[in-house]
Amino acid sequence: MSTVKYKIKAIADDFGVAPKEVMEIVGKFFEKPKSSSQTVDEEVLNVVCDYLTQKHQIDSLEQVFAVQPKPKAEPVKEAPKAEPAKQPQPQNTNNNNNKPQQPTAQPKADKPKEPERKRERRVVDTSAVQVNSNRFADVDNLVSERVQNYQGGKQRIGGGKGKQSNKQQKGNFKGNKSRNEEQEKMRRLQMEVARKAPVTVKIPEEITVGELASRMKKTAAEVIKCLMKNGVMAAMNQTIDFDTAEFVATELGCKVEKEITVTIEERIIDDHVDSAEELQTRAPVVVVMGHVDHGKTSTLDAIRQTSVTSGEAGGITQHIGAYTVDVNGNMVTFLDTPGHAAFTSMRARGAKSTDIAILVVAADDGIMPQTVESINHAKAAEVPIIVAINKMDKPTANPDKIKEQLTKYDLIPEEWGGDTVIVPISAKTGMGLEDLLEMVILTAEVQELKANPNRRAKGTVIEARLDKNRGPVATLLVQNGTLKQGDIVIAGTAVGRVRVMTNDKGRTVKTAGPSVPVEITGLAEVPAPGDEFNAVTDERMARELVEQRKQAQKDALANAMQKVTLDNLFARMQEGEMKELPLIVKADVQGSAEAVKASLEKISNEEVRVRVIHAGVGAINESDILLASTSGAIIVGFNVRPDAGAQASAHRTNVDMRFYRVIYDAIDEIEAAMKGMLAPVYEEVVIGHAEVRMTYKVSAIGTIAGCMVKDGKITRDAKVRVLRDHIVIHEGEVGSLQRFKDAVKEVTAGYECGMSILKFNDIKEGDIFECFAMQEVKR
Repeated sequence: MSTVKYKIKAIADDFGVAPKEVMEIVGKFFEKPKSSSQTVDEEVLNVVCDYLTQKHQIDSLEQVFAVQPKPKAEPVKEAPKAEPAKQPQPQNTNNNNNKPQQPTAQPKADKPKEPERKRERRVVDTSAVQVNSNRFADVDNLVSERVQNYQGGKQRIGGGKGKQSNKQQKGNFKGNKSRNEEQEKMRRLQMEVARKAPVTVKIPEEITVGELASRMKKTAAEVIKCLMKNGVMAAMNQTIDFDTAEFVATELGCKVEKEITVTIEERIIDDHVDSAEELQTRAPVVVVMGHVDHGKTSTLDAIRQTSVTSGEAGGITQHIGAYTVDVNGNMVTFLDTPGHAAFTSMRARGAKSTDIAILVVAADDGIMPQTVESINHAKAAEVPIIVAINKMDKPTANPDKIKEQLTKYDLIPEEWGGDTVIVPISAKTGMGLEDLLEMVILTAEVQELKANPNRRAKGTVIEARLDKNRGPVATLLVQNGTLKQGDIVIAGTAVGRVRVMTNDKGRTVKTAGPSVPVEITGLAEVPAPGDEFNAVTDERMARELVEQRKQAQKDALANAMQKVTLDNLFARMQEGEMKELPLIVKADVQGSAEAVKASLEKISNEEVRVRVIHAGVGAINESDILLASTSGAIIVGFNVRPDAGAQASAHRTNVDMRFYRVIYDAIDEIEAAMKGMLAPVYEEVVIGHAEVRMTYKVSAIGTIAGCMVKDGKITRDAKVRVLRDHIVIHEGEVGSLQRFKDAVKEVTAGYECGMSILKFNDIKEGDIFECFAMQEVKR
């Protein structure tokens, strides 16, 4: 114990005196400490203890009994700690420093006091506990019994005050026994309360039987028994729905609460509804729709006073464009969608993202299939339609005919009593464009379009592509809130931080408010066009959500794959005979890749099935070539080229790569390639007739017919039909064909010949031989 050190300050605190006083006491007998943080050994501590004991005498021995008697060395620190909590003699207020007075001779005579001291401390501690008496309302008997036992124990302990010290162990034993009895009674009390009070169980949408039993504090056997009684057969690890679980829990006497699971999506995506005070007027988003080559992009060019059409392959729009135009001080965002049949999904996305649809119809062409489709998309999205009759500068323009055609699709012109705005325009001359824009602004005002710019951004992915230098690039249309540079964006299964934001003019911007289209970089992968995007604050949770979405997509794909059953087994076996044309599609933007894939898969027929095994964006690379070589696929490149490594790899592995700039060419060429895979179709072509004039029987050959060729020709390798009174008697092949004694390949009309038919000898005079060949017909 001599190695234990004590700080001067700690000793002073324990004795309730100033450190300076302790330092002075130590200085009288030893070397004076330099500071209160200096340590001293046990010898110095004992001297200090004796000195203070002599200077602070007590009035009564009763003060000693309030303190636990312990060995001489260690109680000095602990004894004072007990004193402030108890303060058994508050009248001696001037003797605060009596705590260390523990003469070594006294404890022996006073040890029997110990049980009483312990019991008193217990009473003090328990009185501070707040007990909810309502909880024990139903178990009054147990409570009173507990109180009686406690009082009896107290009396027994109190009665031992006058006993001798040799009975101390017996007193301790009785105290422990009493304590054990109390604990046992408390356990019984709690069990009784638990039995009488119903257990509240939180149950989610789905729960396993085992988990439900655990939450209800029942055995799995009890739960399974209850389920079986109600006609539900479920094992311990099987999942049951909320309604079943609720029924079982109620049957077994439990209260049920539905457990509401908060998903990551709900936690990180801001979906609060904006109040009227927060909303501000925003620019309208207008989609331009119509049939291919009716002048949608030209109309938009005339509005923007730029030229886009001239730079497009084949003069058709194959990407979605988003532009902002200032119309007399009012900003309007235009989306230009493709008109070709292949871009159905792109047009549908365009309609869903917008507020107003401008339907462009050529005055000389009328309502066409994609015009009808555009009308349906706009109606499905509940977007008001403004019809622009274009090409009014042409002499063949007939607007009245178009107005009449529009009535079939419930688009009645205003002048005919309807509510559809129809504006005749000419993108070439600029006629009617002012009126069109005025109607757009008017329609937008009626709609009262508003958004809250002071919140995190949300909107739609208009287009996305993989740029060779910048990586994944996405065109976003902000529909609410403000997108800022540096924001974390989650779009479908893509997540990333906005690095660079560019507007439709090509200028870099720091923020983009509602109705503003911007092009961003920084996403980890190319999102799917049409996906909703949200700006979030927690990147880690956003990545977790993306992983969940990817897993959900994989699960959906796995579930979609048809399983073999007895019902479809035969059909699946027949499919084994079907030929398959595997393709890999690479395009410059995601929307085009989708369109090309959908168009090519539609070419499939009963005999050949087109299967796009991979569709992606960006240049054709070596991994595409590797996939094509292993699967025997053809690579279709749409507005993309292979890199040098891919070119060399394709040459080595003989992978066929086809490149297109216009979607028509891709469809036509693949269709042509498929025709080579179809089973050939043969058509019968009659090449001549011969009449039997005479028959000869030759033992080695059979019956030989002497014939006159009446029309066409008879050939040695042709097939022949024997007609008797225009009824087919036999169909077979020519066995031999001769003119005089020479075997010949063919005999033309007007000449005689001798011929035999394989495995047929029932030839009679007057029979007609119809000679025909099977020719392959182009599919």
